[in-house]
Amino acid sequence: MTNSNAIQSQTLAFIGGGNMASAIIGGLLRNGLPASQIEVVEPFAQARAKLQSQFDVLAQEHAGPALARAQLVVWAIKPQTFKQAALQACLHTAGALHLSVAAGIRSDSIANWLATQRIVRSMPNTPALIGKGMTALFARAGVTAADRSLVEQVIATTGESLWVEQEKQLDAVTALSGSGPAYVFFFLEAMTRAGVEMGLSAQQAHRLAVGTFAGASELARTSDEPVEVLRQRVTSKGGTTHAAITSMEQDRMQALFIKALHAACRRAAELGDEFGA
Repeated sequence: MTNSNAIQSQTLAFIGGGNMASAIIGGLLRNGLPASQIEVVEPFAQARAKLQSQFDVLAQEHAGPALARAQLVVWAIKPQTFKQAALQACLHTAGALHLSVAAGIRSDSIANWLATQRIVRSMPNTPALIGKGMTALFARAGVTAADRSLVEQVIATTGESLWVEQEKQLDAVTALSGSGPAYVFFFLEAMTRAGVEMGLSAQQAHRLAVGTFAGASELARTSDEPVEVLRQRVTSKGGTTHAAITSMEQDRMQALFIKALHAACRRAAELGDEFGA
């Protein structure tokens, strides 16, 4: 972790102990933060037991005075429960920096509920569970350079990050990368099914599909050329790839896929309207 010494003296609290919280906690522990400096508020007994067993961190059912020692509070809860949880915790977190990983909930609402301007909103994705996440970050004006650095160090335990300058861009991020892993899995399902229909075993088709996605993604990540050029290089006129691309173009697959992402973006904005009052 970059500048890891800066985080070693911090105490972190997590409101919510689900998959994303577990991904961050696991990354922090792997990077040397003592478990004694992490505590979690998690209402479900089974989830608390799992956290305590897996990470040896303190997990409590309700927000209480112990939260006051946290310099950073990570909000890893569902949008519909955010307001209630925030109103319960705000009595103990006035001096903390707050990092939200909840989809849709705007920072204006969070600032109102928590009575602070030191808020960073983020949109991670599930590959964070294996340290390969992609997270976008937005900071309110009350967030200092030191606060940004601390958030970057925390998110670095789960993968890569980037800052956006306008909060509304997080709706697009949610549609693109937040929901993005599901799109990849959707296409992997289709490729695997097609492989089986064409005579491969399910295991063979799955391995070929996953390996192809991983390799192509790495090629796109490391190449200086646009993905359009990379695609064209594989698509010889009259060849097999050309036949597949032509079929997809005739079915307007790209346009329909783009339409789907716009639907996800609209839904992200709607979540803020529904649960942010």
